[in-house]
Amino acid sequence: MHIVHPSIDPRILSIAPGFRALSITVEAGPIENPDHAKDILKESCEFVVAGGCSWGEAHMQAWAEVFRQFGAKPQRTPCSAEALRKRVIKDGTLTSIDPIVDVYNAISIKYAVPVGGENIAAYAGTPFLTIADGTELFDTIKEGKPTNESPDPGEVVWKDDIAVTCRRWNWRQGLRTRLGADAKLMWFILETLPAMPLTAVEKAGQELVTALRVIMPEAKIHIQLIQPIA
Repeated sequence: MHIVHPSIDPRILSIAPGFRALSITVEAGPIENPDHAKDILKESCEFVVAGGCSWGEAHMQAWAEVFRQFGAKPQRTPCSAEALRKRVIKDGTLTSIDPIVDVYNAISIKYAVPVGGENIAAYAGTPFLTIADGTELFDTIKEGKPTNESPDPGEVVWKDDIAVTCRRWNWRQGLRTRLGADAKLMWFILETLPAMPLTAVEKAGQELVTALRVIMPEAKIHIQLIQPIA
């Protein structure tokens, strides 16, 4: 199978010492059990409302500090996991989107970990976590219309050979590589800091893989731990 090998700019270590991530590549199969995703999402929301994981608040605080390190304001643009968890704590639930998005959102809120999901077939080259110079383009929606904007100089972004695919590390994904249940080649990235135990990182990844196998029994899946190299 085609395996995604993301790369990380060594400069990331100065912003987030101890950063590590699980990279999961999925060759999708037919979706046979879509309702399983709704069940997992519901269970995860109930878990968060009941108090969630013991390291959750510390992990979210660590991500907020990392965002400040590269000039972002976490109160305005929080990491993806924090944004989802705030919605759950406020409303008690998350709206179902589709089986694949529901599953990785469920893992994100349950384990207090940013989880990105990308249609890797739309990529040019491989995913690269780096520091923007401010000239890159990012496709998004503004005032209801597709448009391009640029990240701030010094902002941490994911990108490929064409443009930025996710701004402010894991805050907002672009349109071109957005993942849905119709994608044939999927890539997931679980991004963690030392406040989250490694055993929890591994458990979150395995739970995501298990759920995907229930939803798509014929899927082929590869998982690997990645870390920046100084």
